[in-house]
Amino acid sequence: MAEENESMDAPETAAPSAGNDRVSVDNLRVLENIDVKLTVEVGSTEIRIRDLLRLNEGSVVELERLAGDPLDILANGTIIARGEVVMVGERFGIRFSEIVSPEKRMENL
Repeated sequence: MAEENESMDAPETAAPSAGNDRVSVDNLRVLENIDVKLTVEVGSTEIRIRDLLRLNEGSVVELERLAGDPLDILANGTIIARGEVVMVGERFGIRFSEIVSPEKRMENL
């Protein structure tokens, strides 16, 4: 009886197998179907509410970003890359020029 208890108390260790790889691939496929919101940020600035209320057609608000600087590309509000605007037919597109490392992305969360 002591032998049965010892075997029940011993931690089980699973050896890597092809079955585990299949589960990982299936989990990745589930993640591939999740929608995220991709946003391109041209720049930003802070203004007082008084100045915001005075804006009208033709108003210009200066942004902190310089002309020609790469634009920020965000996925669900987290910066993932930088890029530039391109034309794709009659629509705007974005060309990725730099991918933010996963470590940097985690810092921004």
